[in-house]
Amino acid sequence: MPDLLAARSQMAMSLAFHIIFAVVGIGMPALMVVAEYRWLKTRDPVYLDLAKRWAKGTAILFAVGAVSGTVLSFELGLLWPRFMQMAGPIIGMPFALEGFAFFTEAIFLGIYLYGWDRIAPRAHLAAGTLVAVSGALSGVFVVIANAWMNAPTGFDIGPDGTPVHVSPLRAMANPAAFSETLHMVLAAYAATGLVVAGIHAFMLLRLRRGAGAASSASTAASRVSASVPLVPDALAFHRRALAVALLVGAPAAIVQPLSGDVSARFVAHWQPTKLAALEGQFRTERGAPLRIGGWPDEAARETPFALEIPYALSLLAFHDPHAVVRGLDDFPRGDWPPVRVVHVAFQAMVALGTTMALVSLWAAAVWWRGGRRRARRDADARSVDSPTPWEAWPWLLRALVVVAPMGFLAIEAGWTVTEVGRQPWVVFGVVRTSDAVTPVPGLIVPFVTFTLLYCGLGVIVVWLLYRQIVKTTGPRP
Repeated sequence: MPDLLAARSQMAMSLAFHIIFAVVGIGMPALMVVAEYRWLKTRDPVYLDLAKRWAKGTAILFAVGAVSGTVLSFELGLLWPRFMQMAGPIIGMPFALEGFAFFTEAIFLGIYLYGWDRIAPRAHLAAGTLVAVSGALSGVFVVIANAWMNAPTGFDIGPDGTPVHVSPLRAMANPAAFSETLHMVLAAYAATGLVVAGIHAFMLLRLRRGAGAASSASTAASRVSASVPLVPDALAFHRRALAVALLVGAPAAIVQPLSGDVSARFVAHWQPTKLAALEGQFRTERGAPLRIGGWPDEAARETPFALEIPYALSLLAFHDPHAVVRGLDDFPRGDWPPVRVVHVAFQAMVALGTTMALVSLWAAAVWWRGGRRRARRDADARSVDSPTPWEAWPWLLRALVVVAPMGFLAIEAGWTVTEVGRQPWVVFGVVRTSDAVTPVPGLIVPFVTFTLLYCGLGVIVVWLLYRQIVKTTGPRP
């Protein structure tokens, strides 16, 4: 494997692993804060149990995210020293602010975890809120640095090729900052909220099937009566968890396509080669069509098997159905990103995000149209807890289970679009990736080593989270 490919592969693998924990670090604190707020309002002990369990999950994922994030910071300096030499003075400020937000999150997470019954309830809730806010800000500052790589501003290039007239504030306010940070934060809330909703929807389906089987089975009366008291506690737990998760995840998933439109219009104006790769657009065209699916063929300069919607790409990218969209043929072949990878990843991201938005709209419509009344009418007579509106729609619960992993898959696909679509540039239009890599040979060795390390760390995390989820399922009926 060439050293450049090994370095890029190691960064890709590290980012793909770390971004899961970064996303959960943004979304999970919001869930625990909402749960604790509901407990303070209602004094329902189920909400308190939820807040404590989600706080433990947040701590596990925060610890692993801190480790993988530290590895990434070393990789930037060791694998890409020329990039850091050029970009360090410009994007050092957002990285410094990210470190400040990270330490704030760590401090108040400790207070939150160990402050139960030791500080006032409102102070404890405030600590959790600061964890949620600092976690979101930590992600925002990192994404701002990445946005600068897509739209570099805040400096000039001097006669010797080094940056001069550096303005870190102008660099942070680059044209891509708003669209990227908005898209990423919404993705974090949508992915985290819907994966938690999917877990608890699955548990509700399982518990209700178990309750139905217990009520219809011709078992001894003592067996049935022994199983009955176990159902309401577990149902109450998963009902509250599902409601809180949808409160956080569904609105973000519904709004996410709008933020995607903002991002797409930035790409259209600032990175036309990326837009052309996203859509498999090889020829410059007025009134360009939007392609759904397809398999770009760079040799033939076409995208076969695609469903084309006339004028739609020009309309979405420039808000003009007759606007000119530049094709890849307008640019040197050496400036093309890997078209097939970018196009397929973009199609996957859009399909997954659209599915999440539709299921979230379905859930919102069920809640809005008074499904709660229907759920109460059809409720199991043994249950002392009021059902959620969504329980009257088993197919909706099944849909929530299906979309549960889609948010994280969409995020991985979206970052593939962002990073691979910028190639062959590490700083778009300024520094090529091949010029930024370290000259040290043998980069295949750290790539394999860190891949094995992350695989082992991933197994440990899955095991810890599995134990955490098992503890939240409650007694089985």
